[in-house]
Amino acid sequence: MATNSAGSTKKHFALVHGACHGAWSWYKLTPLLKSAGHRVTVLDMAGAGINPKQVTDVQSFSDYVQPLMDFMEHSLPSCESIKQEEKVILVGHSMGGLVISKAMETFPEKISVAVFLTALLPNMLQEFKFPDVFKERSRGDAIYNYYDEGAKTFVFGPSYMSSNLYELCSPEDATLATMLVRPIRVFSNEHMSEEITTSKQKYGSIKRVYIIAELDKTLTRDFPCRTIEKDPVDEVREIIGSDHMVMMSKPQELFACLKEIAEEA
Repeated sequence: MATNSAGSTKKHFALVHGACHGAWSWYKLTPLLKSAGHRVTVLDMAGAGINPKQVTDVQSFSDYVQPLMDFMEHSLPSCESIKQEEKVILVGHSMGGLVISKAMETFPEKISVAVFLTALLPNMLQEFKFPDVFKERSRGDAIYNYYDEGAKTFVFGPSYMSSNLYELCSPEDATLATMLVRPIRVFSNEHMSEEITTSKQKYGSIKRVYIIAELDKTLTRDFPCRTIEKDPVDEVREIIGSDHMVMMSKPQELFACLKEIAEEA
């Protein structure tokens, strides 16, 4: 089993961004993980970041998560031959929690730990209708577009981002983010419930760690706590003094947390 210079086991992290964001949102965390000897893969979902697909071409949630599914299928050893040290640690931020959940159900043998970073869990779909996350009345200056056959897209506005997502981040990070966010397709709750199905045999067989951001205004701590009480995860951690964008407001603290999780994997 490979180790880094400090003697700790090297791990492979795959980082999945939240709604409207992209692989760029991990730019502070990635070098920290790499400096510790870990392998890091950062992915853009379909229509996000620098992915060439346009949001209007994303017809389903499966379309959106296809880059992660391709990575899991083609960039890791087959389920039959994969060794423990070759398994990946999936980290999903915000809506990325739903993204990694789909991969967990499809490729459980290839995942050592799933980390939900102030993220949506599949069972949260039972608590609210998915479009409620993007309600116009609660998202201030967000931009909505409507297309034929009822298709709807959403992108965060700069005022909402600065006051609810990036309020504890540097002004430079907040400004950069407003330039890089891209619209995301909003799907019905029925569609999401059909797309994200989980079982104890697959999804439930993977160790799950939930990380709460103490000062998160977007996914306040009482909501995941209430949900986790009904469907417990294996471990709950908390990043003190962090807003929703933990990887930017508290990158060192998040790195230390992930390092501990990797050492226990």
